[in-house]
Amino acid sequence: MGAVLAGIYAVHMAFAALWTGSVVFVTTAVLPTAMSGDSNSGPLSSMIGRLQTVSRTSALLLFLTGGHLAATQYGATALLSSYRGYLVIAMLVFWFVLAGLVEVGSAKLTDGFDQQKLRAPAREARPFFLGASVVSLLLLLDAGILLGF
Repeated sequence: MGAVLAGIYAVHMAFAALWTGSVVFVTTAVLPTAMSGDSNSGPLSSMIGRLQTVSRTSALLLFLTGGHLAATQYGATALLSSYRGYLVIAMLVFWFVLAGLVEVGSAKLTDGFDQQKLRAPAREARPFFLGASVVSLLLLLDAGILLGF
């Protein structure tokens, strides 16, 4: 493996870990704090803004690095006719779902926090973040299986 390919793998894996970890953190730490009313909307709004930045940056970098890896390591034929290719396609589907869930959940929180509300927006966003956390774990599981082949 050359240095460029190793670098692309490193960027891909680092941002995948950052994105999935951020989503799980919001689901398990930020939302319960908001739902209990133990904080105020200012700091939580800032956290959600950072999550959106991490999510969008990660999604873009994962799309670019993943596209490069898929094109150079598999090609169109292998993506559509091999078990490894199916895992890569599943990863892409999970990626789209994760990005969508985070965007919708973040929008619900941001809209509520802008109105100085805390508990209701957190309850409304919770199903989206729970779904995003499950998809994050599925992405990591998919990646682990892919690396095992």
